[in-house]
Amino acid sequence: MRLDKYLKLARLVKRRSAAQEMISIGAVRINKRQCKPASEVKTGDTVEIAYPMRILTVEVLCDDEALLKRRDCESYKVKEEKRADPAEKPW
Repeated sequence: MRLDKYLKLARLVKRRSAAQEMISIGAVRINKRQCKPASEVKTGDTVEIAYPMRILTVEVLCDDEALLKRRDCESYKVKEEKRADPAEKPW
């Protein structure tokens, strides 16, 4: 599944366009690598998301679009959450 779509369906970001913008500025990484909105997300991947005040690291548990839309599976597990200084860019 596309990364931007996964972020929206997993409810990590409110809108897909916001997800695309975050990815394009480098605020989202898959397995510690920079990526594009169309990058593929698979079960077991680690996704890091830099929000303005925190950095969230999650493990992808479900990458099936149909299940995520119906909310029939748990989409991710939080591995780490840490505060970020808004004056500094985490990446």
